Amino acid sequence: MADLQWYEIVLIGLVFVWSGFVRSGLGFGGAVLALPFLLLIVNDPLIFLPIIAVHLLIFSGWIALKAHYRKQHSGESSAAGGTIHWQYLRRALRIIIIPKILGVIGLLTLSPKLMSIIIFTIVLGYAIGYIINRPIRHQSKAVDVALLSAGGYISGTSLTGAPLLITVFAAHVPKHQLRDTLFVLWFILTSIKLISFVIVGVDLQLIHHLWLLPCALVGHVLGERLHEKILASETPTFFRILGVALVIVSGAGIWQAMA
Repeated sequence: MADLQWYEIVLIGLVFVWSGFVRSGLGFGGAVLALPFLLLIVNDPLIFLPIIAVHLLIFSGWIALKAHYRKQHSGESSAAGGTIHWQYLRRALRIIIIPKILGVIGLLTLSPKLMSIIIFTIVLGYAIGYIINRPIRHQSKAVDVALLSAGGYISGTSLTGAPLLITVFAAHVPKHQLRDTLFVLWFILTSIKLISFVIVGVDLQLIHHLWLLPCALVGHVLGERLHEKILASETPTFFRILGVALVIVSGAGIWQAMA
């Protein structure tokens, strides 16, 4: 990014403010909703993916530490206490982790474009159900396993698996725990992704964190306020907001895949 014009630097900074805002406010979407704009400025995802991954690692770790601190000082002791649903997180990770590693090392060869379109189409179905207050319900554990496995694999090959994972977590985790539980999940999955970047020698763009991390921090602080307002809303309103966000994320993902 050494040859950028000043206005391109400003635009990149604003996109990272937007990324931090979405990530903190909703608990997801920071990468999917920022990457299409970033690629319009510099059409090289390997420049931005390590930066987004490091930011996600930092802010998800921050959220997890805050949740742990609140739990320690509130005297909660149950596995589902506090703002992180540890019990369901551990259960889901046992399903996600192997497909995630398979996706990272590329043992399976599936078309990224085709898989992205399939995933975002599935997510659109869930999202529309949330918006019209008729969410898709299923009682089959096999469906959960299939969705978590697919989401884990795709998150290993790219950054588009998160919406698929969210549809399952939203059905099993209370709304006041959903965002922070997702942040811990992203921390674990992103750590695996960053390790793979280091192994294959991808430039982590560490010098650019000096000015992009403060941009993401501004967005993160603003997103915290949005998150508080969302939690204060009625449960159907919460899921409608979640549905609208998933529709936007899916639309951006399909557009990016087709482009």
